[in-house]
Amino acid sequence: MSRIHPATRSLPLALCLLAAPAPARAGWQFDVETGAVLSGYNDVGIPGSTGTRFSLSDDLTTATSPYIRARLTHTFRLRHALSVLAAPLTLEPEGAFGDTVHFAGAAFPAQSRVNGTYRFDSYRLTYRYDVHRSQKVKVGLGITAKIRDAEIALRSGSQYATKINTGFVPLLHGSFEWWFADRSSLLVVADALAAPQGRAEDVLVALRFEAVPPLAIRVGYRILEGGADNDEVYTFALLHYLAMGFTITI
Repeated sequence: MSRIHPATRSLPLALCLLAAPAPARAGWQFDVETGAVLSGYNDVGIPGSTGTRFSLSDDLTTATSPYIRARLTHTFRLRHALSVLAAPLTLEPEGAFGDTVHFAGAAFPAQSRVNGTYRFDSYRLTYRYDVHRSQKVKVGLGITAKIRDAEIALRSGSQYATKINTGFVPLLHGSFEWWFADRSSLLVVADALAAPQGRAEDVLVALRFEAVPPLAIRVGYRILEGGADNDEVYTFALLHYLAMGFTITI
């Protein structure tokens, strides 16, 4: 009877380990996401109690716009991760209102040409802990500290009005990744929280592919939704992102 060499017996195991996703290790990740953002609803009333309610996407027209987001992540002790995100966003609605609109102390007459600005810049610090990790599935939970720097402005001829709002928003963070093939995975990442003062949800669903190390690419869909309703502002927006991302791991 022929005998199998020990190295030959270990070959299938070695191949399985090579095909499986590489385990997380301490290190850095730099991630850039870009694509197109489309406006769903974008309803505004400023002041919230007395301003005219109007839509930046229905009463005016908001064109599809490019966007870019960048994140730097440090993974330590295998299951812990700390990241910073910069996500600037500016949309430029334009058109004419069917009726006079009272906005931020100014009146914009019906049928007058209006150019608008909707700016929603987000800066976030996120801590995540991987509560489950295997060769196929990774689940992480954490918390995000978000700084929101937002502005809504209208201009018509010499008439100009703007409302700037900067504030801190705490969010819950969650992530899920499932490797359904050797180098491919389904990725879901979310920052979200709802309270009586308002709500915010930022959710990405994407297919991720480990290309040539250290590069991974992904394509997917991101939804950004939320707003606030109080005496100072009424604003609720829904934005759709067609996303492509690139991640470099060091």
